[in-house]
Amino acid sequence: MIYKFRLVSDEVDNFKREIDIDADATFLDLRNAICDSVGFDKSQMNSFFICDEGWEKGREITLEDMGSDSSEDVYLMDDTIISDFIEDEGQRLIFVFDYLTDRSFFMELKRTTPGSSLKDPVCTMSMGNPPAQFVDIDDFEAKIDAKAAAAAAATDLDEDFYGSSEFNDDEFDAEGFDEMSFGSDGNF
Repeated sequence: MIYKFRLVSDEVDNFKREIDIDADATFLDLRNAICDSVGFDKSQMNSFFICDEGWEKGREITLEDMGSDSSEDVYLMDDTIISDFIEDEGQRLIFVFDYLTDRSFFMELKRTTPGSSLKDPVCTMSMGNPPAQFVDIDDFEAKIDAKAAAAAAATDLDEDFYGSSEFNDDEFDAEGFDEMSFGSDGNF
């Protein structure tokens, strides 16, 4: 079976990659295909996280065992078959490529093709430029501080400026938002 994964970034608008990979390939194969598709150095530590529909991180599949004292099992990319954890279209993953700043790609299994196989992964769509693999830590911290200051300033504004902090779910027009941001099927 062939899986088609779509990758997007919350840092860069109009960035997208789609990678076709055999369901029996390892997460290391997927990681290498991702790094190749965006030109990232493969010597860096990174991990996949299996996510729920709300992008909450679940099980981690990592490049190397860091010797954690956790009672949970450690899943290594080179030993873990993709289809052991991913089987349904719409399944979400996060690929953390920069641990220091917790920067990631958001991934979704877009399509499965039963009865087919693929020897090597293939990047089938490449749109836009990826985020930089490495960022200057001072610039990164300055952006975080600016966002925190903006959030603090927003909370200082009078409630009359924004209106009530309560809302009725029936008044929220999610349909227009979904179509505009994610497409009519609710996916990106």
